[in-house]
Amino acid sequence: QVQLVESGGGLVQPGGSLSLSCVASGFTLDYAAIGWYRQAPGKEREGVSCIGSSDGSNYYAASVKGRFTISRDHRKNTVYLQMNSLKPEDQAVYYCAAGDDLGVSTVSCGVRQEIWGQGTLVGVPS
Repeated sequence: QVQLVESGGGLVQPGGSLSLSCVASGFTLDYAAIGWYRQAPGKEREGVSCIGSSDGSNYYAASVKGRFTISRDHRKNTVYLQMNSLKPEDQAVYYCAAGDDLGVSTVSCGVRQEIWGQGTLVGVPS
């Protein structure tokens, strides 16, 4: 079964850290581009961070740049999102998506979002 499973969400105080994981099964992430997206209540889904198929330049939304780090472990078929210095505005459901690399760069999150995970909730109370 082809699927992505996110984990690592939870409740954390402002200034705290969380590490999200996106584990793939049924297919390899080795040649895929992966993106982390989030959606807060009443807001549109937004791209947070993306990593290209060649693990080159990564994309970060301006709101998370310098605080979040995306990385990939090929042996574990997993992509991570390390989130530091969390703010109340980071509170959302976080999803990962995988697909073809349409052009991920420092200014573009070009992921063909073919497979989605179920999401993991990150809570940062104000």
